[in-house]
Amino acid sequence: MSGGRGYIDEDDIRVRARGGSRPRTRNRPKHEDAREGFVTTVDRGRYRCLVDGRPVVAMKARELGRGSIVVGDRVALVGDLSGRPDTLARVVRVEERRSVLRRTADDTDPVERVIVANADQLVIVCALADPPPQPRFIDRCLVAAYDAGLEPLLCLTKSDLSDPDGVLAIYASLDLPNVVTSLDGDLDDVRGHLAGRTSVLVGSSGVGKSTLVNRLLPDAARAVGDVNPVTGRGRHTSTSAVALPLDGGWIIDTPGVRSFGLAHISPDDVVAGFPDLDEAVVECPSGCPHTEGTPDCALDTWLVEGRLDQARVDSLRRLLSSREGEDNTAPSA
Repeated sequence: MSGGRGYIDEDDIRVRARGGSRPRTRNRPKHEDAREGFVTTVDRGRYRCLVDGRPVVAMKARELGRGSIVVGDRVALVGDLSGRPDTLARVVRVEERRSVLRRTADDTDPVERVIVANADQLVIVCALADPPPQPRFIDRCLVAAYDAGLEPLLCLTKSDLSDPDGVLAIYASLDLPNVVTSLDGDLDDVRGHLAGRTSVLVGSSGVGKSTLVNRLLPDAARAVGDVNPVTGRGRHTSTSAVALPLDGGWIIDTPGVRSFGLAHISPDDVVAGFPDLDEAVVECPSGCPHTEGTPDCALDTWLVEGRLDQARVDSLRRLLSSREGEDNTAPSA
């Protein structure tokens, strides 16, 4: 099991080797002359890295084995680092990660997928209309952010189509940092939260994430398109993650997702993702699953007393039950 945490990482999936059967040596080269690079894109086994401000394309060295390399990784490279066309360097080492943002396909999938490494802020992009707001998706992202040690920032788009007050009221008790944008409004507030930081942008398809990136960085040319808010079909926007420099920091745009699975996060850590429910949860009996109808669950007592928001409690309980496969009829976003 990966990291001894009881779940399976994508690197744990074994693939039968093809070709020669030459045994691997334990005496791997140290590559003390390797240069540090920052991975900005990953595309079909090729890694675009920034080395001393110069873009270099690299492949993974054989001695790295099955370990994954993702956008945001700090890596060591050897070989041709000129960055000239048709040259290829080698990634020989992945440096220790400061943070890792993960998700699973759904809440029962044992295989976790690393989205980005070394970010310090998770920007949860949510449209106020077309498609409508998705508080359940926001809750999932908040749980993932807290688990990864990232500071969350709620970014509400399309405020010219709908008022943000209703969504902001849901998270008022969290004192959650937020920015509100419109299709042609000023982006100074957004820039202020992004400057000097490594921020990963996550959101459902069609919420305006790539449009936001293009407005912040007109040369980025991130693809935009229409996605049906009901079926999820249509031309999705981003197809791969990419790191782009902005005001002394980085923004990492990720592909739009339909769900954000949390199978890799323990039930206790899911509960920890709802800090506004902390005071009630500590009054629960030991081993309380916090599900609806559980005897002596303090969440129900506090709800009756009007001390908790019903929507927040419902969201927590939905997450906990969906991890156990008990909420399969409800969309995971």
